[in-house]
Formats: sequence, C-alpha cells, structure tokens
Amino acid sequence: MKILFVSLGCDKNLVDSEKMLGLLRADGHTFTDDETEAEAIVINTCCFINDAKEESVNTILEMAEYKKTGPCKVLIVAGCMAQRYKKEILDEIPEVDAVIGTSTYDEIASVIRKVLSGEDHLQCFHDINALPEVSEKRIVTTGGYYAFLKIAEGCDKRCTYCIIPSLRGSYRSVPMEQLVKEAAELAENGVKELILVAQETTVYGKDLYGKKALPELLQKLCAIPGIQWIRIQYCYPEEITDELIQVIKEEDKICHYLDMPIQHANDTILKRMGRRTTKAQLMETVRKLREEIPDIALRTTLISGFPGERDEDHEELMAFVDEMEFDRLGVFAYSAEEDTPAASFPDQIPQEIRESRRDEIMELQQEIAFEKCESKVGAVMEAMVEGKVDGENVYVGRTYMDAPNVDGLIFINSEEELLSGCFVKVKVTGALEYDLIGEVYDESAK
Repeated sequence: MKILFVSLGCDKNLVDSEKMLGLLRADGHTFTDDETEAEAIVINTCCFINDAKEESVNTILEMAEYKKTGPCKVLIVAGCMAQRYKKEILDEIPEVDAVIGTSTYDEIASVIRKVLSGEDHLQCFHDINALPEVSEKRIVTTGGYYAFLKIAEGCDKRCTYCIIPSLRGSYRSVPMEQLVKEAAELAENGVKELILVAQETTVYGKDLYGKKALPELLQKLCAIPGIQWIRIQYCYPEEITDELIQVIKEEDKICHYLDMPIQHANDTILKRMGRRTTKAQLMETVRKLREEIPDIALRTTLISGFPGERDEDHEELMAFVDEMEFDRLGVFAYSAEEDTPAASFPDQIPQEIRESRRDEIMELQQEIAFEKCESKVGAVMEAMVEGKVDGENVYVGRTYMDAPNVDGLIFINSEEELLSGCFVKVKVTGALEYDLIGEVYDESAK
C-alpha cells in the first residue's frame, strides 16, 4: 500500500515513527507525502501538554476526511494519545480503524493486514512496560546527517505535573549492544551526529546493569567510525556524576553541550513539582560543569505558572535565569494534565498569568542569548552544514552549541560550494538574537 505517515511530538516519538517506517517498508509498503494519494494513513500522536493534544486531535480529524473522500482504506492512530484515549478515539472518530499503544508499535504491519482483512476498531495494547524489539533498519527522516538514538523508554521520576509514566511505563534501558549495533548502522548510512535521547538519559543502565552506565555507552559510541558528534539530551541535574562529566570532557566526539531540564529555581515549587533538587544544588551543578568544561553550552527548560507560584517565586526564577545565563533556554506555560497530582492542586494560576510569566522569562533570555551570540564574534568554530539559502552563497549550519530544531543556526557565507553533512571551520562575523553569521575560515590567511 501507499502510506502517508504523520509523526507528531518529541524526538523520542520520532524514533518510534522511524522504526515503524522501517517495519512497513520491510512489509512491502511504499510512502507518500500526498494525502490524496494515500491508501493508508498512520498518525503517531503526542498528548504531553494541552497544545500537543489539540494538534493530535486536529490532525486525526483532518486525516479522517481523506478516509471519506480519497483512496484511503486504513486510518491508524498510534503513540501517546492512542495509549491515553483509545476508547474515546474509537468512539468519537469512527473513521479510525485501529489504535496502537506506545509499547506495541512493532505490530504496525500486522495491524494494517488485519484491517485490510476486514477487522475493525482494533485495539493493539500489551504490557505498557514492554520494550518493543525491531530488527528491521529504521528509516531516518531527519535528512541523513544526524539521527536520534533513543537509549531508554519510560520514566520512574513521577514529577507531579507529568503524565509520561502512565503513557510510557517505568524506566527501562535498551541493551547496550543493541544501541551500539543501531548506531553503527546509522553511521554506515551516513549519519555523522548522534543525539542521545530518553525521558532521562542520565540513569541509563541502572535497571540492566545495576549502575549508571551512560559513560560506558558513550565510550562505545565514540569508537564507531563515521560518527563525528555525539550530543546528550534530557540529563536530570541530580543524576549528573563526576564520571559523566569526565567522559564528556575527555572524549573528542562528545559535544560540549548538555540539555539539563530544571523546571524552576524556587525550593518550594521544586518540591511541589516532585523534583529531586534544590536551587543551591542546581547552582552547584552548573558551577561544576562550567569549571570542568569551560566552553560547555547548557540548555534548560522551565515551567511558568505552576500551581502555588507566587509573584516573588517568579521573581526568584527570573533572578536565577539572569545569574545563571544559560546558553539555551525554553519555557512552557504550565499545563494542567488530567490524572496528574498537580492538576488537583487547589492554587491553580490563571492562564494569562502563566503565559505572561513565560513571556517575561523569554524576553530576559533573549537578551542573554544575544549577548552570548555577540561574545562569539571573532571566534573560529566548527559547524555542520545542513543546507543552502536559495539564491545566495549562504549556507545554513549548526555548531556544537546547537541541537537541531530547538537551538540556533549559523549562516555561513561561502563562494565555494559546501556539501550538506560536511564539517567546516567558520569564523564568526556577526550575531543575531539567537543565530550567528560567519564565513568559511581560511587557515592560510592566519
């Protein structure tokens, strides 16, 4: 069949989508981007916060129309929304033929066969704590030069605002040999940057090996020929060990970049969130990282307007952001998710205040980010080329400080053609709010 595949939500969900695509290709199917041509449509959904939920619902409804008007014979909903609202989806959107849970995406091909054989309103769900095993090679959809490597599934932290453990199950690590094999296959197919993701990467291996094994995994991945950059995301600050810091410091392939979501800086709010750190501990972790790895780029995420957040708590968070000067920072306005403890807290903050506090933090961060960019003018940095600006001798790239889709870019002026996926040295000549401008560095002109 000709299949249209829609992947929503986070990069962890994208890895599941890419594995489903690999399974469908192995089963003889082809793919299309044209909804009017699709004989089957698969939507891998997200419902982490309300905005994601709305996007998923709207996408399902939009695709359901093609079931009525086009050649589409099969409509399948997978992922987090299917896990959470399976009955509602089947009851309220009759065009949907099947729903597939987060731990059963490996059955996508057999579900399509069952629908084609006449089975209807299928529910494909097993133990939420199962870890799907896919032997077929995934289809990388990120352009070929970088890929996400999901090293674990689920989470044991149970923050009071988060629905993920009930959708994705408890924390379970992917065996190390399996990850090394997958990474080697990605490298053979041209991937040069591996981005390690999980709900939390820092406790990788505790369930399998009885210890935090991320440093060991990183060393094994560094040994794979062809891989030039390894980037680590979703590191919980309380789990960052001295051993991990040393591996990042010593291994040339590991980007001096760490994504470390902290959510807040007020001790009372942190405790109500179910977080495991205090403001003092967060500051000490940042201090240690910058002392050991002076050029490290630190990214974090925050939540504004959490239940019970007073004006003075928000001001404390603003002062913390101002003092810490994170290189990269994102803010979510708190979203009260049903079935989470925080949703039942009595002191909910009005939506407009949540959003205004978010905007205040982002305005402050914009100033910090611009100053950080300006400080790079004159520096020579390595960049991965990702594309070209139409009609100009300007290429688009990323430095070690920039993860794809969430961080900045560097615009590279070059009279010579630069191939996507190549690494070049760039002299920074200008700064924008979040991005850099540069030119190919001529070492002979030193």
